[in-house]
Amino acid sequence: MRFEKHLFICTHDRPPGEKKSCGQVHGLELVKLFKKAIADKGLNVSIRAQRAGCLDACDFGPALVVYPDGIYYGSVSFDDVDEIVTQHLIHNQPVERLIIRFPSKKA
Repeated sequence: MRFEKHLFICTHDRPPGEKKSCGQVHGLELVKLFKKAIADKGLNVSIRAQRAGCLDACDFGPALVVYPDGIYYGSVSFDDVDEIVTQHLIHNQPVERLIIRFPSKKA
């Protein structure tokens, strides 16, 4: 495996008049901040951050997912970047307050 962890940050942008999307909030800026924080800590060899299309978490946006952990984060702000990088990516402890708790699907 090339990367130990991979962050996919939603940058999906909907047309005006549709419901809010992560890209409209600050998805691209989050990508830049995560890439910088990862590089500044020398983690860019083992961890990659990149933009992604819709993660189907619009109601929780701006959203991102960390693989292979499968942890989705929502309402991510610029101030959360260093905490996610340090706590989750370095110390493998998800940031509980930002984890998206998707409603369970009823059959």
